[in-house]
Amino acid sequence: MKTISVVTLTLAASALLFSATPRSALAQTDCLACHADAGVQDASGHSVAVDATKFHSSIHGSLQCGDCHTSIKEYPHPDKIAPVKCENCHADEAAGLVGSVHASRAEHPCTSCHGDAHSIYPKSDPKSTVYPLNVPRTCGNCHGNDAMAKKHGLPNVYPLYLDSIHGFALSKEGLLVAANCQSCHGSHHILSRKDPQSPTNKANIAKTCGSCHAKINDDYMGGAHGKAVAAGNMKAPVCTDCHTAHEILQPTE
Repeated sequence: MKTISVVTLTLAASALLFSATPRSALAQTDCLACHADAGVQDASGHSVAVDATKFHSSIHGSLQCGDCHTSIKEYPHPDKIAPVKCENCHADEAAGLVGSVHASRAEHPCTSCHGDAHSIYPKSDPKSTVYPLNVPRTCGNCHGNDAMAKKHGLPNVYPLYLDSIHGFALSKEGLLVAANCQSCHGSHHILSRKDPQSPTNKANIAKTCGSCHAKINDDYMGGAHGKAVAAGNMKAPVCTDCHTAHEILQPTE
């Protein structure tokens, strides 16, 4: 394996340094002269390799490296570079994360959900980590982890979801309309169920479930339980009190 250093970069790209391309305006090909090597590492031993084929086919494939790595002004660059700020382009998503349960950048960087930064695909692409069929697995990386669940006092919901009617419809039948995590919890602005604004807060459960189960929601809201909740009686049952949240089964089971 290789380790990137100022000396290594200088030698590997000596031809580029004397080309007509200004050192402050390097193209993808310049950076890939080193980073396309699958074994290349930084001084700390972390891989800094970039799969050129995946990157070029990704949603960011048309960008130049410096569009994200804005602290790199010339070549060769220092071993330690400034972290990429996704919010420079994705301001709305960044704003949504503020105040959410995933607001901590240290614990929940963008890549924890979207995957490797150099191979992010549109959410409509089956290769994307946030494609509907892949969302439960992506969330399950954390929410199927016993240690994480214990640390934050949360249930380990991933295996429960997979065995539910929603999980079966999505993972076994491939029904993209089946509810996944994002359908109920949202994506960037996920709030604790204790938050009155959360779609999984008890007062909002009927509306959340009703976004798919419209006719059932109409019946519920017209019944005694729905009217009681609408009047502010939070002791009245909502959908999850009878069906649970992540363990919903067929009514015949």
